[in-house]
Amino acid sequence: MAIGQGTSPATRALVTTRSRGDGRRRPPRAKSTTAGITPWLFLLVPLALLIVLTYVPVANMLWYSVTSWDGLEPQKEFVGLDNFVQIFTKPEIFQVFFVSLYYLVGAVAQLVLALYLATLLSFRTRFKNLFKGVIFFPYLINGVAIGLVFLYFLRPGGTLDALLVGIGVQDPPQWLGDPSFVNASLAATSVWRYMGLNFVLFLGAIQSVPAEQYEAADLDGANSWHKFRFIILPSIRRILGLSFILAIAGALSAFEMPYIMTGGANGSETFVIQTVNTAFKFSKVGLASAMAVVLLLIVLVITFVQRRVFPDEKGGES
Repeated sequence: MAIGQGTSPATRALVTTRSRGDGRRRPPRAKSTTAGITPWLFLLVPLALLIVLTYVPVANMLWYSVTSWDGLEPQKEFVGLDNFVQIFTKPEIFQVFFVSLYYLVGAVAQLVLALYLATLLSFRTRFKNLFKGVIFFPYLINGVAIGLVFLYFLRPGGTLDALLVGIGVQDPPQWLGDPSFVNASLAATSVWRYMGLNFVLFLGAIQSVPAEQYEAADLDGANSWHKFRFIILPSIRRILGLSFILAIAGALSAFEMPYIMTGGANGSETFVIQTVNTAFKFSKVGLASAMAVVLLLIVLVITFVQRRVFPDEKGGES
């Protein structure tokens, strides 16, 4: 519409305003000062719980480890590194780490079984959903309940002995009473208890591999072993590294199964059980704290070595 001399001033002003409205730059809005604070508000409670329940106890443990505190007296006498010297000079304290070798072997067997079953059930298998539930179900059960079940399963004349007698074994060993068998029995129980966790981790990692890689491997004539070696293993390398670290840490800090089933008797005492007994049975909280610090340092060193030997691949290529 042309604006002539007969157009009223109000009309001309309205048309001019509309014509300039689209091209005019509006001043930028001022950023809200609460935008940068909001994420910290959501993190406030988790950070507070992390500090109070993790870092403060660790700091207290480090302080207790250089004292001779008995857990009751208000005074804590500083003794320096005497507790650590005592750990490494008394064989009865440090030799219990050899019990962890049984759990370490069991952890390796657990990883191998979990990886095999996860690979098998990642592809077309009859009743695979049923098998997934059966494998993962033990991890959902309370550890105390599992310990009591296997305590009756492995006791003399129990379920396992009845099965062995049924197939012709007349004199089964004392699974929890013989020092030659007790640690192997407890490690086997731990394998059954925790294999479901590694199975789920491996299963999720394998199923995240793109199907196009398997199709390309089929076109190249690759068999199942080639797919596993050149596709699956490289794709789940990080999960394997994480599971390996957890397996070593779990083997060194085994506590639940041996404490419930034997209480550390018959040569089944682990380093953690010994630490607990030192603190609460013999009232040597300072020495027990030093033992906990040593265990923490061992796990950190093993984790560091594992990360150096098997470094994570850098994501993305330039």
